[in-house]
Amino acid sequence: MSHPAFCGVSRAHLGDLIEELAGPWLARCESALDERRGAARRRQTGAGPKCGLVFTDRVLVTLVHLRTGLPHAALAERYGTARSTVSRAIGEIRPLLAARGFAVPDRPGVRLRTLTDVFAYAEAEGITLRIDGAETQVRRPKANRPGQRAFVSGKKKQNTMKTTTISDGQGRLLWSGADRPGRIHDQTAMRTEGIAEQLRLRPKVRAEVDEGYRGLANEFPDQVSAPPKKPKDDAPLGEQHAWREMRRRQSSHRICVEHTNAELRQWRPLQRYIGRREDYAETHVVIASLVSDRSARRVTRRKPSTELVLARQAAC
Repeated sequence: MSHPAFCGVSRAHLGDLIEELAGPWLARCESALDERRGAARRRQTGAGPKCGLVFTDRVLVTLVHLRTGLPHAALAERYGTARSTVSRAIGEIRPLLAARGFAVPDRPGVRLRTLTDVFAYAEAEGITLRIDGAETQVRRPKANRPGQRAFVSGKKKQNTMKTTTISDGQGRLLWSGADRPGRIHDQTAMRTEGIAEQLRLRPKVRAEVDEGYRGLANEFPDQVSAPPKKPKDDAPLGEQHAWREMRRRQSSHRICVEHTNAELRQWRPLQRYIGRREDYAETHVVIASLVSDRSARRVTRRKPSTELVLARQAAC
Protein backbone atom coordinates (compact mmCIF):
# COMPACT_ATOMS: atom_id res chain seq x y z
CA MET A 1 0.00 0.00 0.00
CA SER A 2 2.99 2.33 0.16
CA HIS A 3 3.21 2.41 -3.65
CA PRO A 4 2.54 5.91 -5.05
CA ALA A 5 -0.40 4.52 -7.05
CA PHE A 6 -2.21 3.81 -3.76
CA CYS A 7 -1.08 6.53 -1.35
CA GLY A 8 -0.41 9.33 -3.88
CA VAL A 9 3.06 10.25 -2.57
CA SER A 10 6.53 8.90 -3.21
CA ARG A 11 8.21 6.65 -0.68
CA ALA A 12 10.69 9.38 0.21
CA HIS A 13 7.82 11.81 0.79
CA LEU A 14 6.02 9.16 2.85
CA GLY A 15 9.05 8.74 5.08
CA ASP A 16 9.23 12.49 5.63
CA LEU A 17 5.54 12.59 6.56
CA ILE A 18 5.91 9.76 9.08
CA GLU A 19 8.89 11.47 10.69
CA GLU A 20 7.10 14.84 10.76
CA LEU A 21 3.83 13.55 12.23
CA ALA A 22 5.24 11.09 14.77
CA GLY A 23 5.96 13.72 17.42
CA PRO A 24 2.58 15.53 17.25
CA TRP A 25 0.71 12.21 17.20
CA LEU A 26 2.52 10.93 20.31
CA ALA A 27 1.95 14.23 22.10
CA ARG A 28 -1.72 14.14 21.24
CA CYS A 29 -2.08 10.55 22.48
CA GLU A 30 -0.36 11.35 25.76
CA SER A 31 -2.54 14.43 26.25
CA ALA A 32 -5.68 12.35 25.68
CA LEU A 33 -4.47 9.72 28.17
CA ASP A 34 -3.68 12.34 30.82
CA GLU A 35 -7.12 13.87 30.41
CA ARG A 36 -8.78 10.46 30.62
CA ARG A 37 -6.83 9.37 33.71
CA GLY A 38 -7.07 12.66 35.53
CA ALA A 39 -3.71 12.01 37.18
CA ALA A 40 -0.05 11.34 36.36
CA ARG A 41 1.06 8.13 34.63
CA ARG A 42 1.66 5.20 36.97
CA ARG A 43 3.00 2.65 34.49
CA GLN A 44 5.79 2.88 31.94
CA THR A 45 5.20 4.24 28.45
CA GLY A 46 3.85 1.52 26.16
CA ALA A 47 2.03 -0.48 28.84
CA GLY A 48 -1.61 -1.41 28.45
CA PRO A 49 -3.56 -2.65 25.40
CA LYS A 50 -1.81 -2.35 22.05
CA CYS A 51 -3.21 -0.46 19.08
CA GLY A 52 -4.74 -2.42 16.24
CA LEU A 53 -2.70 -0.35 13.76
CA VAL A 54 0.81 0.96 14.34
CA PHE A 55 1.51 4.60 13.56
CA THR A 56 3.01 3.92 10.11
CA ASP A 57 -0.06 1.92 9.06
CA ARG A 58 -2.32 4.69 10.38
CA VAL A 59 -0.63 7.21 8.11
CA LEU A 60 -0.80 4.80 5.17
CA VAL A 61 -4.49 4.04 5.72
CA THR A 62 -5.29 7.76 5.78
CA LEU A 63 -3.32 8.47 2.60
CA VAL A 64 -4.85 5.53 0.72
CA HIS A 65 -8.34 6.62 1.73
CA LEU A 66 -7.65 10.19 0.58
CA ARG A 67 -6.09 9.09 -2.69
CA THR A 68 -8.46 6.34 -3.84
CA GLY A 69 -11.58 6.91 -1.76
CA LEU A 70 -11.68 3.29 -0.61
CA PRO A 71 -14.32 2.63 2.09
CA HIS A 72 -13.18 2.11 5.65
CA ALA A 73 -14.55 -1.46 5.58
CA ALA A 74 -12.38 -2.35 2.57
CA LEU A 75 -9.26 -0.95 4.23
CA ALA A 76 -10.09 -2.81 7.44
CA GLU A 77 -10.33 -6.07 5.48
CA ARG A 78 -6.98 -5.36 3.83
CA TYR A 79 -5.23 -4.77 7.16
CA GLY A 80 -7.09 -7.47 9.06
CA THR A 81 -8.63 -5.18 11.66
CA ALA A 82 -12.01 -3.71 12.57
CA ARG A 83 -13.71 -0.95 10.63
CA SER A 84 -13.89 1.23 13.74
CA THR A 85 -10.09 1.00 14.08
CA VAL A 86 -9.61 2.36 10.56
CA SER A 87 -12.14 5.14 11.15
CA ARG A 88 -10.40 6.11 14.39
CA ALA A 89 -6.99 6.11 12.69
CA ILE A 90 -8.19 8.38 9.87
CA GLY A 91 -9.83 10.68 12.42
CA GLU A 92 -6.51 11.00 14.25
CA ILE A 93 -4.15 11.51 11.30
CA ARG A 94 -6.27 13.76 9.08
CA PRO A 95 -6.27 16.77 11.48
CA LEU A 96 -2.48 16.49 11.81
CA LEU A 97 -2.10 16.59 8.02
CA ALA A 98 -4.50 19.54 7.75
CA ALA A 99 -2.46 21.59 10.24
CA ARG A 100 0.76 21.34 8.22
CA GLY A 101 0.06 24.24 5.86
CA PHE A 102 1.39 24.63 2.32
CA ALA A 103 4.99 24.20 1.22
CA VAL A 104 7.01 27.09 -0.20
CA PRO A 105 9.16 26.53 -3.33
CA ASP A 106 12.91 26.72 -2.67
CA ARG A 107 12.27 27.31 1.06
CA PRO A 108 12.47 23.99 2.92
CA GLY A 109 10.78 24.08 6.29
CA VAL A 110 8.72 27.21 5.58
CA ARG A 111 4.92 26.70 5.45
CA LEU A 112 2.11 29.05 4.42
CA ARG A 113 -1.04 28.63 6.53
CA THR A 114 -3.12 31.76 6.00
CA LEU A 115 -3.94 34.17 3.21
CA THR A 116 -1.83 36.77 5.00
CA ASP A 117 1.20 34.49 4.75
CA VAL A 118 0.62 34.03 1.01
CA PHE A 119 0.48 37.75 0.28
CA ALA A 120 3.50 38.45 2.47
CA TYR A 121 5.46 35.77 0.60
CA ALA A 122 4.35 37.11 -2.79
CA GLU A 123 5.39 40.65 -1.84
CA ALA A 124 8.79 39.53 -0.54
CA GLU A 125 9.58 37.36 -3.57
CA GLY A 126 7.95 39.57 -6.23
CA ILE A 127 5.60 36.79 -7.38
CA THR A 128 2.50 37.40 -9.47
CA LEU A 129 -0.28 35.27 -7.99
CA ARG A 130 -2.70 33.22 -10.08
CA ILE A 131 -6.17 32.89 -8.54
CA ASP A 132 -8.92 30.56 -9.67
CA GLY A 133 -12.01 28.86 -8.23
CA ALA A 134 -12.99 25.19 -8.37
CA GLU A 135 -16.14 23.24 -7.51
CA THR A 136 -16.57 19.70 -6.20
CA GLN A 137 -19.86 17.83 -6.22
CA VAL A 138 -21.11 16.92 -2.74
CA ARG A 139 -24.13 15.20 -1.25
CA ARG A 140 -27.50 16.89 -1.62
CA PRO A 141 -29.05 18.01 1.70
CA LYS A 142 -32.14 16.17 2.85
CA ALA A 143 -35.53 17.43 1.74
CA ASN A 144 -37.45 19.97 3.80
CA ARG A 145 -34.27 21.16 5.52
CA PRO A 146 -33.32 24.86 5.79
CA GLY A 147 -30.58 25.92 3.41
CA GLN A 148 -31.22 23.12 0.94
CA ARG A 149 -30.61 25.38 -2.07
CA ALA A 150 -27.42 26.91 -0.63
CA PHE A 151 -25.23 24.26 -2.30
CA VAL A 152 -26.84 24.36 -5.78
CA SER A 153 -24.27 25.82 -8.18
CA GLY A 154 -25.58 28.15 -10.84
CA LYS A 155 -22.84 27.01 -13.19
CA LYS A 156 -22.86 23.24 -12.74
CA LYS A 157 -26.53 22.87 -11.70
CA GLN A 158 -25.41 20.45 -8.96
CA ASN A 159 -24.83 20.50 -5.22
CA THR A 160 -21.21 21.60 -4.91
CA MET A 161 -18.63 23.05 -2.56
CA LYS A 162 -16.57 25.95 -3.95
CA THR A 163 -12.90 26.48 -3.12
CA THR A 164 -10.26 28.98 -4.24
CA THR A 165 -6.76 28.05 -5.40
CA ILE A 166 -3.71 30.33 -5.51
CA SER A 167 -0.50 29.35 -7.32
CA ASP A 168 2.63 31.02 -8.64
CA GLY A 169 3.66 31.47 -12.26
CA GLN A 170 4.83 27.86 -12.56
CA GLY A 171 1.65 26.25 -11.27
CA ARG A 172 3.04 25.43 -7.81
CA LEU A 173 0.30 25.47 -5.20
CA LEU A 174 0.67 28.17 -2.53
CA TRP A 175 -2.76 28.15 -0.88
CA SER A 176 -6.19 26.58 -1.25
CA GLY A 177 -9.20 27.35 0.88
CA ALA A 178 -12.16 29.73 1.23
CA ASP A 179 -14.55 26.75 1.23
CA ARG A 180 -18.07 27.99 0.58
CA PRO A 181 -21.36 26.46 -0.63
CA GLY A 182 -21.62 26.27 -4.42
CA ARG A 183 -24.31 28.96 -4.68
CA ILE A 184 -21.87 31.66 -3.56
CA HIS A 185 -20.04 33.54 -6.30
CA ASP A 186 -16.26 33.10 -6.67
CA GLN A 187 -15.58 36.75 -5.94
CA THR A 188 -17.87 36.77 -2.90
CA ALA A 189 -16.08 33.73 -1.46
CA MET A 190 -12.72 35.48 -1.71
CA ARG A 191 -14.01 38.81 -0.41
CA THR A 192 -15.42 37.17 2.70
CA GLU A 193 -12.01 35.53 3.17
CA GLY A 194 -10.35 38.97 3.20
CA ILE A 195 -8.58 39.16 -0.16
CA ALA A 196 -9.64 42.77 -0.78
CA GLU A 197 -8.07 43.84 2.49
CA GLN A 198 -4.85 41.98 1.63
CA LEU A 199 -4.64 43.72 -1.75
CA ARG A 200 -5.20 47.05 -0.03
CA LEU A 201 -2.49 46.41 2.57
CA ARG A 202 0.07 45.16 0.02
CA PRO A 203 -0.15 47.34 -3.11
CA LYS A 204 2.93 45.72 -4.66
CA VAL A 205 1.29 42.30 -5.01
CA ARG A 206 -0.02 41.46 -8.51
CA ALA A 207 -2.58 38.81 -9.42
CA GLU A 208 -3.98 37.20 -12.58
CA VAL A 209 -7.66 36.20 -12.40
CA ASP A 210 -10.46 35.02 -14.67
CA GLU A 211 -13.80 36.59 -15.58
CA GLY A 212 -15.35 35.63 -12.23
CA TYR A 213 -13.17 38.19 -10.39
CA ARG A 214 -14.04 41.15 -12.61
CA GLY A 215 -15.09 43.21 -9.58
CA LEU A 216 -11.66 42.83 -7.97
CA ALA A 217 -9.99 43.92 -11.20
CA ASN A 218 -12.21 47.02 -11.35
CA GLU A 219 -11.48 47.89 -7.72
CA PHE A 220 -7.71 47.26 -7.98
CA PRO A 221 -6.87 47.96 -11.65
CA ASP A 222 -3.14 48.34 -10.97
CA GLN A 223 -2.86 45.02 -9.12
CA VAL A 224 -5.43 42.58 -10.51
CA SER A 225 -5.50 41.64 -14.18
CA ALA A 226 -8.71 40.15 -15.64
CA PRO A 227 -9.60 39.22 -19.24
CA PRO A 228 -10.59 42.21 -21.40
CA LYS A 229 -14.28 42.87 -21.96
CA LYS A 230 -15.75 41.51 -25.15
CA PRO A 231 -16.47 44.22 -27.76
CA LYS A 232 -19.93 44.67 -29.20
CA ASP A 233 -21.06 42.67 -32.20
CA ASP A 234 -20.95 45.74 -34.47
CA ALA A 235 -17.38 46.61 -33.41
CA PRO A 236 -14.73 46.86 -36.15
CA LEU A 237 -13.01 43.64 -37.17
CA GLY A 238 -9.63 44.91 -36.00
CA GLU A 239 -10.99 45.57 -32.52
CA GLN A 240 -12.39 42.03 -32.31
CA HIS A 241 -9.05 40.52 -33.38
CA ALA A 242 -7.23 42.65 -30.82
CA TRP A 243 -9.64 41.45 -28.12
CA ARG A 244 -9.02 37.80 -29.03
CA GLU A 245 -5.25 38.32 -28.91
CA MET A 246 -5.37 40.10 -25.54
CA ARG A 247 -7.61 37.37 -24.13
CA ARG A 248 -5.28 34.66 -25.43
CA ARG A 249 -2.26 36.29 -23.79
CA GLN A 250 -4.07 36.75 -20.47
CA SER A 251 -5.23 33.12 -20.54
CA SER A 252 -1.72 31.88 -21.26
CA HIS A 253 -0.47 33.75 -18.18
CA ARG A 254 -2.98 32.14 -15.83
CA ILE A 255 -3.32 28.64 -17.37
CA CYS A 256 -0.87 27.36 -14.76
CA VAL A 257 -3.45 27.66 -11.97
CA GLU A 258 -5.83 25.57 -14.09
CA HIS A 259 -3.14 22.89 -14.18
CA THR A 260 -2.90 23.15 -10.39
CA ASN A 261 -6.63 22.49 -10.06
CA ALA A 262 -6.26 19.51 -12.40
CA GLU A 263 -3.52 18.15 -10.14
CA LEU A 264 -5.90 18.34 -7.20
CA ARG A 265 -8.52 16.43 -9.20
CA GLN A 266 -6.24 13.40 -9.34
CA TRP A 267 -7.33 12.62 -5.77
CA ARG A 268 -10.65 10.79 -5.71
CA PRO A 269 -12.47 12.81 -2.97
CA LEU A 270 -12.05 16.02 -4.99
CA GLN A 271 -13.64 14.45 -8.05
CA ARG A 272 -16.90 13.73 -6.22
CA TYR A 273 -17.03 13.96 -2.46
CA ILE A 274 -19.36 11.36 -0.92
CA GLY A 275 -18.54 12.00 2.75
CA ARG A 276 -20.11 14.45 5.16
CA ARG A 277 -20.10 18.01 3.92
CA GLU A 278 -18.85 19.14 7.33
CA ASP A 279 -15.59 17.23 6.74
CA TYR A 280 -14.98 18.49 3.20
CA ALA A 281 -12.95 21.57 4.19
CA GLU A 282 -10.49 19.52 6.24
CA THR A 283 -10.17 16.86 3.52
CA HIS A 284 -9.54 19.50 0.87
CA VAL A 285 -6.83 21.20 2.93
CA VAL A 286 -5.08 17.86 3.55
CA ILE A 287 -4.98 16.99 -0.17
CA ALA A 288 -3.89 20.50 -1.13
CA SER A 289 -1.09 20.37 1.45
CA LEU A 290 0.20 17.08 0.03
CA VAL A 291 0.01 18.43 -3.53
CA SER A 292 1.93 21.55 -2.49
CA ASP A 293 4.70 19.34 -1.06
CA ARG A 294 5.14 17.66 -4.42
CA SER A 295 4.89 20.85 -6.49
CA ALA A 296 7.35 22.73 -4.24
CA ARG A 297 10.06 20.21 -5.11
CA ARG A 298 9.96 21.13 -8.78
CA VAL A 299 13.00 22.95 -10.03
CA THR A 300 12.42 26.67 -10.51
CA ARG A 301 12.57 27.59 -14.15
CA ARG A 302 14.64 30.66 -14.97
CA LYS A 303 13.63 32.64 -18.02
CA PRO A 304 16.55 32.96 -20.44
CA SER A 305 17.75 36.40 -21.37
CA THR A 306 16.64 37.80 -24.74
CA GLU A 307 19.89 39.68 -25.23
CA LEU A 308 21.86 38.48 -28.27
CA VAL A 309 25.48 37.57 -27.57
CA LEU A 310 28.01 36.74 -30.27
CA ALA A 311 29.50 33.29 -29.96
CA ARG A 312 32.85 34.53 -31.26
CA GLN A 313 34.31 37.79 -32.38
CA ALA A 314 33.84 38.54 -36.06
CA ALA A 315 37.04 38.63 -38.06
CA CYS A 316 38.02 41.97 -39.56
